[in-house]
Amino acid sequence: MLGVNALCFAAGALAQDKSQDPARDPAQAEAKTGLDYTVRIDAPRNLRELLENNLDLMRWRGNARMDLEQLQRLVRVAPEQVKTLIATEGYYTPQVSAGLDTSGSKPVARVIVEPGQPVNVTDVDIELRGFAAADKGSGSSTTAPLDAAALRTTWTLPVGERFRTADWEGAKRSLLRRVTQTRFPRAQLLDSSATVDPDKHSAVLKVVLDSGPEVRLGELKIEGLKRYPASIIENLNQIHPGDEYSEATLQALQGRLQDTGYFSTVEVSADMSSVLSEQIGDLNQGQGPQQSAATGPTTLPVLVRVSENKRKNLSLGVGFSTNTGARLQANYDDLFVFGKRMKSSVLYEQKRQSARTDFYWPTTSNGYSNSLGGGYKREDLEGQITRTTDITAKRSWGSPLLERTLTLAALTEQVTIEGDTEPTSRVKSVPLTFSITKRALDSLVLPTRGYVANAQIGGALLPILTDEKFVRLYLHGVAYKPVGPSGTLIVRGEFGAVGSADKNGVPSTFLFRAGGDQSVRGYAYQELGVPVGSAITGGRYLFTASAEYDWWFKPPYGAAIFYDAGNAADNFSDLKPKVGYGIGARWRSPVGPLAVDIARGQAVKKVRLHFSLGFTF
Repeated sequence: MLGVNALCFAAGALAQDKSQDPARDPAQAEAKTGLDYTVRIDAPRNLRELLENNLDLMRWRGNARMDLEQLQRLVRVAPEQVKTLIATEGYYTPQVSAGLDTSGSKPVARVIVEPGQPVNVTDVDIELRGFAAADKGSGSSTTAPLDAAALRTTWTLPVGERFRTADWEGAKRSLLRRVTQTRFPRAQLLDSSATVDPDKHSAVLKVVLDSGPEVRLGELKIEGLKRYPASIIENLNQIHPGDEYSEATLQALQGRLQDTGYFSTVEVSADMSSVLSEQIGDLNQGQGPQQSAATGPTTLPVLVRVSENKRKNLSLGVGFSTNTGARLQANYDDLFVFGKRMKSSVLYEQKRQSARTDFYWPTTSNGYSNSLGGGYKREDLEGQITRTTDITAKRSWGSPLLERTLTLAALTEQVTIEGDTEPTSRVKSVPLTFSITKRALDSLVLPTRGYVANAQIGGALLPILTDEKFVRLYLHGVAYKPVGPSGTLIVRGEFGAVGSADKNGVPSTFLFRAGGDQSVRGYAYQELGVPVGSAITGGRYLFTASAEYDWWFKPPYGAAIFYDAGNAADNFSDLKPKVGYGIGARWRSPVGPLAVDIARGQAVKKVRLHFSLGFTF
């Protein structure tokens, strides 16, 4: 039997005594070339790379001090090095030979490895200490006992698996990580052992895990605030004193604080300083640290450390979109204007220009985020020029997974249409819109599985500062499904409808068009709609659908094929879909997916280039 707790030493232990090495540091070797030789390793593919990266025969090739005598020594010690290395991969009874052929113009060192039968795990003993005491002594009827069976089931090196040192160490870390994420953040491994029987090709594993005291979360403890009030943090805190410790809960609060924009860095954790003080006191009194949970739960404050962002920030940006052309943008952000956050932006694009300022109240204790702002926007799309001025009040609540928004706007709009008998019209309206978005994705930045669905319903129902009463419904969804080991199927759909007595009194912002990068590819941005004169205008109804297959042939790089269809019209009978299809290139960039598509619009018989960056919904 062999005790192999020390197997993790293998990579470092392979280095020979420095006095025997051809050189103490190959980087400091002389520039002249030493003995030139070749190394051939005959071993299974899963072991060859390990040996090529770690054998001294490979490491010292090209060293200026290498000579034939040193090479012969390296060949002699190679079998023992091989055995030590491949033991970390679970092979304890290998047949290894090494030789040196000097008959040719260049010496050839050959290492032959027959790894033999690997060692497999035959038994796993996970001993849990302290957890039962914590459950009985918690004093809370809502505290469920630790699911020890589930903990053992999720052990990542089960019976029957090949015993590898890296997997053994990883399984222990994973076990401890799983326990410390909830209720028992001070759990620790008291002991672990792996006993290998090379003759029976078996490994018996044992792990002893102590829970430490159960931990509950207490009051907030805030550090780092200088300019901003504590209410910014307190209103976002959904942790109640007495809640069970949960790493996910702490990370959720940290994410909400980071999203406010008030802080450059945020760290949320359970404050362990009181525990350390208690342990130091025990040591001073001659008592050892207490690992038992029998004394009941420990309550720790929730420590929030923040570094405040600069109050004022100005940023400039340039870009290009195949939808709206070249772009120049300036953003100004002031984090504290009369107790509110102010965000201003000026945007100039070839087809769209806008200026806007919004004021954001700190999130309330009920989780509501309120804002009030106004802006001006001009769009020049397909022969229609639209100028819109608005004042908008908005309330948002929920989370990125289930987000809800209520928006009340008062707007005036001036529309000029090329070729129309009445080229300019003016509309005023006060619409109210409710929007709900559900996200169930494996990643909010680079999704490959799951779905997003959005529904909007609203309109201007009262004759107050409104030229035409209307009601509007809009539905939008996109789903991602893995196909095989390297493919993703993306399905997208849209539907919209507007009901009113007279379409001419409805702001064009609330009507529908189709075409462009995120709609029906193969057509210009907002090219599909209702013809009026020589222009294209919005319609009462919208329907689009898309199917795309992405093949990640060399992640993060991929290729795509797609088929889009859709249109916008004033009547269902005219809602005849226009088709676009094509191919594209994909790159999963750090900031989101980059897509470059070449699409043919069947109705216009033209090929168009589309470019988009990021996941848009």
